[in-house]
Amino acid sequence: MHVRTASHTRGHVFVVMLSYLIIAELARCWHDLDVTVNEGIKQLDTICATQLLVKGKVSCHQIPRPRPFLSQLLEAAQVNLPAVLPSRGVTVTT
Repeated sequence: MHVRTASHTRGHVFVVMLSYLIIAELARCWHDLDVTVNEGIKQLDTICATQLLVKGKVSCHQIPRPRPFLSQLLEAAQVNLPAVLPSRGVTVTT
């Protein structure tokens, strides 16, 4: 990563340090589950939302109930997924 200004350098360092803190916290939360942070994130990556159509238009995105192991990961990290997300009319593809 090449940054040329002091503010960009500070921003880059902030994001990198925040990432390290998140990784360390997830490792702490998931220690008893015998899973690495990379493995846990790959598992969580399988969660997807379902579009609910009302009169042919997307009204919201429903998040299905996670599988048991995903529920353990989320609970250990104290993350509560919403059941439904409002639609903003934006398509996001990952």
